[in-house]
Amino acid sequence: MPIVCVWIPAFRLAVARLNGSVDLNDPVIVADKLERGRVVDCSLPAAVLGVRPGMTLVQAQAVANEARTVVDDRERDAAVWADVLEALDAASPLVEDAGWGRAFLEMHGIEGSAYGWIGAVRNALAGFDLPLRVGLGPNPFVARAAAMLGDGAICDGDPAAFLTALPLELLDCGDDVCDRLRLLGVATLGDLAALPHGPFVRRFGPASGRWHEWARGIDRRCLRPRPRALRIDRSSYGEGEATSEEAVLFALRSLVNRVVDDLGAAGKRAGRLVLALECENGDVRELTTRVAQPTAVPATLFNLLRARLEGVVLDAPVTGLRLVAEGLEDGGVPLALFAAGDPDPDALGVVLARLDAAFGDGGALRTRIVNGPRVERRFAHDPFTLEPLVTKSWTAAAPAPLPQTATLQFHPIAPQTVAVRVIGGAPRFVGTPAQTVLDAAGPWRVEEAWWASAVGAGEPLVRDEYDVLLDDGSLVRIAHESSTWSIRGVYD
Repeated sequence: MPIVCVWIPAFRLAVARLNGSVDLNDPVIVADKLERGRVVDCSLPAAVLGVRPGMTLVQAQAVANEARTVVDDRERDAAVWADVLEALDAASPLVEDAGWGRAFLEMHGIEGSAYGWIGAVRNALAGFDLPLRVGLGPNPFVARAAAMLGDGAICDGDPAAFLTALPLELLDCGDDVCDRLRLLGVATLGDLAALPHGPFVRRFGPASGRWHEWARGIDRRCLRPRPRALRIDRSSYGEGEATSEEAVLFALRSLVNRVVDDLGAAGKRAGRLVLALECENGDVRELTTRVAQPTAVPATLFNLLRARLEGVVLDAPVTGLRLVAEGLEDGGVPLALFAAGDPDPDALGVVLARLDAAFGDGGALRTRIVNGPRVERRFAHDPFTLEPLVTKSWTAAAPAPLPQTATLQFHPIAPQTVAVRVIGGAPRFVGTPAQTVLDAAGPWRVEEAWWASAVGAGEPLVRDEYDVLLDDGSLVRIAHESSTWSIRGVYD
């Protein structure tokens, strides 16, 4: 399977150079931030002075005190890399994003030869002023090794022979592993490939099996082509102006129908709508509407947008509308056979749109119960969606009988001081002579007289309580208050 690897060395530094203020012949440090920052990239002169990615900025400036420091612009990095990936689509429809600065293209079925494929990749990226290396091999690892070996390198023979003289750092196994291998006389991929597979894996762990295969030119991983962020976009401009709500809704209904036609042609459902209102005074108001259950029904989408527009006040007539359908999903709406008790997704979507209009995007949240030692930590808030409320499947299996459980009765007693030994933050031995704790639950924080600071009387009492099962079969509740432990109750 012919694979082309595209590699842009020091990608973040290359993006910083696009601004025209960075000279790669000078020592340059690219840091994530100035205050307590770390090095994310550096120029070759800075690397010669001892700068390495991952260093703290203080360490890097200490070894290269004359180097210039540039703050990394992550948004620009992401934008440039997204443009690179889009351009690579012209060379192959199957492009895997391996992280900023590296991508793999599958060329199987594409007309041409190895040199023609490399030329096609170069032509696709001709508009980018970035240092580029392209390599070709029968699998991702060999293609990556070819790109790192030299620009335009091609492995058209035995992959193991092609990799023989290359260094161990290509395996990304860590400096410590490479040092251990060198101590054993293994300095290249060819040396590693000559080792017997079984003893090597037993000594260096399961992950080493993959390293050994790579050294022999074997990479069983298939490419994972990046998903395409498909958007359906329709706009209405230059067709007069709308000065009333009714006129805006009339134009919006027509726009929704056009978007739904595009959704039907693509076989998609919209999961999110973005409506842009352009006013006569130049203002642009952008509103995002969530769709509780992705759909392509025009009446549902229009009702959601109309609910989202409630309460929106514009200072000038509307001269243009733009509607974008995002979060697209394939196929139709899944229906359950026994779903009479499920909520109406259309009605729920309208409610969510009105909540977003009143409280802003994401104003509707769902409370979820979680485990926690304190009451105020036993819940969390998640964005409200419809999925947990809809019947997913139906099973005809008979319900399992309820397990037979024993009922325990708790009897509180007057606090009795007890010796407790704590190991690893939990009680492990209780009493004198000490009994082993077989199992424990807790702690539960108990706060009494928490109102003392408000009324000016008494002192607040705070303790942590545990239920512990002792080796003699007794189940008791113990409490830790200040520096003392006490028994507070027993179960029978």
